[in-house]
Amino acid sequence: MINKLLYRITCSLGLMVGCLVFSNAVQAGAQVYEELSASMRNSLQKAVSDRAVSDSVFVEDEETQRWLNDMSSRLQKRFPDRDERLSLLRTVNYEARRAGLDPHLVLSLIQVESAFRKYAVSKVGAQGYMQVMPFWTKTIGTKEHNLFHLRTNLRYGCIILRHYLDIEKGNLFRALGRYNGSLGKPEYPNMVLAAWKGKWSNEPTATVQSQPQRRAEAIPVVIIKTFSQ
Repeated sequence: MINKLLYRITCSLGLMVGCLVFSNAVQAGAQVYEELSASMRNSLQKAVSDRAVSDSVFVEDEETQRWLNDMSSRLQKRFPDRDERLSLLRTVNYEARRAGLDPHLVLSLIQVESAFRKYAVSKVGAQGYMQVMPFWTKTIGTKEHNLFHLRTNLRYGCIILRHYLDIEKGNLFRALGRYNGSLGKPEYPNMVLAAWKGKWSNEPTATVQSQPQRRAEAIPVVIIKTFSQ
C-alpha cells in the first residue's frame, strides 16, 4: 500500500516537473485574431508570398559577413552545425530587414518565444521559431504554408511584428505586447529587451515601463524600412 502511494506521488511530481520544464522552454503567448481591412489583408498577403532569401544577398557584403560570423559564434552551443546556424542567421537577417526590423530584435524574440526550437508548440498552438498562430496562414497565406519551415515561419513572424508596429505607430512596447497576446503588460517586452541587451547586441537597452503611452523613441529599436515591393 505504501509502495503504491509512493509510486503515485513520484509520478505526480514527475509530471509537474515536466510541465514546468516545458513552460520555461517556450514563453509564447498568442497573437489575437483581429479582422483586417481588405487593403491590409492584400498588403500582408503580398508580403508573405514574395520570394525566398537567396545566398546572393550576402555576396561581397563585408559588413553582413562580419555580422554572420559574430552571431554564428553566439549560436554555436545551440546549433553545433555551422551550415544550420548560417542558414538560420541568413534568413533572420533577410526577413527582418525586409520587414523593416532590426535582426537583433528578431533574434531576441526567437530566444524568448521558442528558445530557438524549430518545432516548438505552445499550449495555445503557436508554432515554430517565432511562435506564429496558425490562423495567420488562413488569413494572409495558404493552407500549403508550413509554419515549421524556417523561411515561412520567419517571414510570417517578421511580417506580423511589423504589422503590429505599424498599428501601434512604432511603439515597440505595445507591438511586442500584441505579438505575445499580453498587450499593456511589461513582462514580455522586458524579457525580449533583456535578451537583446544581454545576448544579441552590445548597445545599452533601457527597460520598458508599463505605461501604455510610453513613446517608442525611448526604446532602441531600429526600423529600417517598410515592406519591400
